[in-house]
Amino acid sequence: MKDEPLGADTWGLGTGASQLGVSWWCPQPSSSPPSTLLLPLMSVSFQQVLRLIFPILTARFLQQMKAECHFFNGTEQVWHVTRYIFNQEEILLFDSDVGEFRAVSELGRPIAEYLNSQKDILDNYRAAVDRCRNNYALVILMSQRRVKPKVTVYPTKTLPLQHHNLLVCAVSGFYPGHIEVRWFRNGQEEQSGVVSTGLIQNGDWTFQTLVMLEAVPQSGEVYTCQVEHPSLPGPVTVEWRPQSESAWNKMLSGVGIFALGLLFLGDGHLLHL
Repeated sequence: MKDEPLGADTWGLGTGASQLGVSWWCPQPSSSPPSTLLLPLMSVSFQQVLRLIFPILTARFLQQMKAECHFFNGTEQVWHVTRYIFNQEEILLFDSDVGEFRAVSELGRPIAEYLNSQKDILDNYRAAVDRCRNNYALVILMSQRRVKPKVTVYPTKTLPLQHHNLLVCAVSGFYPGHIEVRWFRNGQEEQSGVVSTGLIQNGDWTFQTLVMLEAVPQSGEVYTCQVEHPSLPGPVTVEWRPQSESAWNKMLSGVGIFALGLLFLGDGHLLHL
């Protein structure tokens, strides 16, 4: 099972792009925002946007801005794009190769015309290519960052053989978020009965995920969790073997003897007192 980062900033090199996005929304449904409100949103800060929207609008809408820096042969050629998205539909973009705003939909047409008439706004967006170049070292740093995952395998319940159980492969503390986790039973990959939590962000630039396998363990079986990640030279495997009935009984006997010993130890202390 392959997990990809959800809602995380992604970084790429070569012909890839670094992408950053912000979004904001207000309560109650709406099909379109006032066009007079959309205009200032393009050139004010996120905090200003919130102050503009909430006192005025009683309708709900989602507006997103996504800025991209595309690098070709290092910083030899840089292409910057800023996209504006309203209710999951792209309406407007700024293309550094063109040097101006372009409408993607009819809703974005009057906005593009207005923004292209504002020299200070155009100059600011045209300078974004230089900001991309200045940030290239950060892109390199983040794209090369690697943190190895920690892998643990365990059953959700301690049960004897031939009982339905859920085996968990817990993979934690890794970066970047691209990871592949597979379950094997006796060397054969298991594809049915496999569920995943997906990627979970830890808040410290690392991720974790749980990949679970529904199973009815039998004596002699070997369950293996295999993890592939860019930080690893090769796949990492962790095995789990179900306990036989005799091992299960021995464990229970050991627990009973240990508990009995504690009881006698307690009685000895009482008698001593």
